[in-house]
Amino acid sequence: MKKDTIIGTILIVVIMIWWMSSNSANAEAARAAEAAKKAAADSVAALQAEQSSSANSLVLPVTGNTELKAAPVLGGEAPAVAETAAAEPVADSTATAEVEKAPVLAPRTVTVENDRFIMTLTNKGAKIQSVIVKALADSAGNFPELIQDTELGALDLKLGPVDLSEVVFDAGDVPEKIVVENNATVEFVFKDVNGNKVIRSYGFTKDGAGVRQVNKFVGFRVNDYELSWKGGMKETEELPKGSTFNAAGYFFSEVVYNNVEYVERETVGDTWTLDDGKLLWAGLRRKYVAMTVQYDAPTRAVVHAKHFKIMDSASDPGSYVLTLKDELRVDSLSYNFMVLPLQWDEVESYGVGYEKIIATGSSWFPGSRVWFVWICEMLLKLLNLFYSMIPNYGVAILLITVLVRGLTTPFTIKQLKSTGAMSKLKPQLDEINVKYRSDPQKKQAAMMELYQKEGVNPMASCTGGCLPMLIQMPVFMGLFFVLGRAVELRGMPAFLWITDLSKSDVIIEAIKIPYLMPNGITLLPIVMLVTMVFQTKVTMQGNAGMDPSQQKMMMWMMPAMMFIFSAVMPSGLVLYWTISNVWTIVQYKIIHKKMGIGPATKTVKGKKVQDAEIVK
Repeated sequence: MKKDTIIGTILIVVIMIWWMSSNSANAEAARAAEAAKKAAADSVAALQAEQSSSANSLVLPVTGNTELKAAPVLGGEAPAVAETAAAEPVADSTATAEVEKAPVLAPRTVTVENDRFIMTLTNKGAKIQSVIVKALADSAGNFPELIQDTELGALDLKLGPVDLSEVVFDAGDVPEKIVVENNATVEFVFKDVNGNKVIRSYGFTKDGAGVRQVNKFVGFRVNDYELSWKGGMKETEELPKGSTFNAAGYFFSEVVYNNVEYVERETVGDTWTLDDGKLLWAGLRRKYVAMTVQYDAPTRAVVHAKHFKIMDSASDPGSYVLTLKDELRVDSLSYNFMVLPLQWDEVESYGVGYEKIIATGSSWFPGSRVWFVWICEMLLKLLNLFYSMIPNYGVAILLITVLVRGLTTPFTIKQLKSTGAMSKLKPQLDEINVKYRSDPQKKQAAMMELYQKEGVNPMASCTGGCLPMLIQMPVFMGLFFVLGRAVELRGMPAFLWITDLSKSDVIIEAIKIPYLMPNGITLLPIVMLVTMVFQTKVTMQGNAGMDPSQQKMMMWMMPAMMFIFSAVMPSGLVLYWTISNVWTIVQYKIIHKKMGIGPATKTVKGKKVQDAEIVK
């Protein structure tokens, strides 16, 4: 091969190798450039995603010199922040600058007064701090506070993981005191660095029993919420100063709710949760007043209550921290916060079952949630009717007792006829018991023959005695509920020493009996005890078949129990029991005399001699 050919070939090979190497380097450079371009695009996309997420999230205000944290997404987890975004100084400095420019708001309150209550709102959490109800003034004319702890208050709002209870809202130029002449609205606004807003407004009317609470969320999404009533509810009445057996029967501290199917009252020992079914309203109740969160429509909110003690005393039932949680599918949350003195006609007029807070039936008795509530309503209407004719609730209690006992007299007569007939057969029954004591079958046959001969039905003793009592019991229980819980009796005098039918009639405050009479000596329970002993003695006269030792035990056991329970009960209720006892004594004496019912007696030389008992 010629020299020139060899050199040319080598040059061609070198040129080809160089060309191929050059193309490979260019391709690698192109791929690297493309990769760099893609990485830059991904970084920009991540930054845009973060900025978009931050714009749709609520950022709590920065306190002190702490750094601005990543904004949480309400109802979900906060997105991870890309390294490129963290390395970008402009976003942080801008956000920090906006925070530094934001005005520092001082905590302040707004007090709103209408015809029914005085409510104090605070811009710290934009919640209710105090509620003073005008319907329950004391003897000095002072109105009671209904929030137990006014520092904690009611209606704190939590949106997903973001708790707004410590956030100071902007109240604008709203004055410190507003007296509602027609309508009034107080609006609190929180705005974060991204322009997202939470607006909490409270709407009042001149004579409205509640406040309209509306929460609006602007610029971000909300998946769920939690309302917290941390301050509990305060008793408007004076609690017994010492321990007592039956404070729970006199004072009420309950969680109340309407789950659409029925109204229920719960006394919670520690914690309690309702998470089944729909909820129309839920709240707290004390003796004469309730406060509730009432939704516009049934909702599946979960109710949770936690009990806390207020005083270190057995007579104090304590109160509750109440929370309501639910999902949120719209950009607002609205409800009514109701302040309800438990006056039957008024709370019934709202049409959502508030009257059943006063008297509630039981699932143990079929239909009692309807018929028992109706009985209580009728008894209260009768009480108010008598009061309208004679303006004294003591007289009204006397009249309603006479009316109720008069209506039940036919049942009593039937009962006495039955027991009287059995009483007349007692000597013959005793003879049969002795004669056939070793042969039960002959004894039973002889008794049935005696019943048939005298025309006495032994089963009538039960139907004449037990059945009438079962019929009367709902009425007596209704009076017990009405007289113990009717706000109409609050502060109302009767006569003589009874100055307040809603309280025990203390006559000597200096002498106190622990557990029994912790506020002082009361007279009406003692009178009730004496009348009940006589009533028990009278009703047992001529009672065939009861052992004398059993009679003696019954004569003292029931009056003693009633005395213990009545020592701190409302005097209106004890007055009803006392009048009822006197009625029973007189009624039984008259009927016994006319029917000749009583111990078997005979006349010997002009003197009445009672037969001795047959000793078996």
